[in-house]
Amino acid sequence: MRSLLNALQDGRLVELPDTDKWKSLKYLAHLIEGIPEIGGSVDLAEQVIAQEQSNNTGIGLGVACPHVRVAGNGDLLSAVGWSPAGIEYGSKDGKKVHLVVMYYIPEAQKNTYLKEVSSLVRAVRPEGEIQSIAKAEDIAKVREELLDWVSAALDAGIPETKARMIRLEARQAALSAVPESPAGPGAVPIQVVPLLIICQPNDQFSVLCENHELAALIENEPTLGLLLKEHAQFDRAGFHFLYRGTQIYDPARPLYEYLAVKISTNGSTPS
Repeated sequence: MRSLLNALQDGRLVELPDTDKWKSLKYLAHLIEGIPEIGGSVDLAEQVIAQEQSNNTGIGLGVACPHVRVAGNGDLLSAVGWSPAGIEYGSKDGKKVHLVVMYYIPEAQKNTYLKEVSSLVRAVRPEGEIQSIAKAEDIAKVREELLDWVSAALDAGIPETKARMIRLEARQAALSAVPESPAGPGAVPIQVVPLLIICQPNDQFSVLCENHELAALIENEPTLGLLLKEHAQFDRAGFHFLYRGTQIYDPARPLYEYLAVKISTNGSTPS
């Protein structure tokens, strides 16, 4: 939700002066057109309205995400409108829209846009959460609530970010850290799976990794809690698990980083 954070920091959060849907879209489009990087080179209002007429962008629960796509590179940009009275938007759930987040999407940023909207949907999803914004007494309170949303979304994205960072160093780390295979120095690690293990209350664990069967196996490991506390290396299902570190974002939910390394003893790929 970086573009939403940038919009809040750059003053692109406004109280919409009208409850008319089309006037509100034009208002936000003109706000984005005023960004120096855009330079008024395109008529965003016309494009946004055309897009909206072909596909309603109300995502439900009082939120809409109109957008316009453009060719080329550049940053994903957004502007945010707040309507305390609510806009009759035509969303599928029939609810008035109180928050309109408009996106300017260069072609190179389309995947970033999809991730950001997914994060926004997850932030809105808890029932009734939009009411804190719909009933806010002023724009400052709206900004405060949105910053809380952004903060929560960015915190939730930490495991994914950490996983990407781990992958960059995983193979080299495995080569230097894994014990020598019983087959001798000819054995080479050929499958390396980064894992993030989140400790939940009541000794429950959530394992994040690309191998779903391996994740389920580790989640059901009866001695996992003890192994994690001891930062132990261990072997399960033909994998050697290497402890990499611990991150504490919430004392009740420590995050453990492991590498699961599978070694071929004959030079062939394990099944």
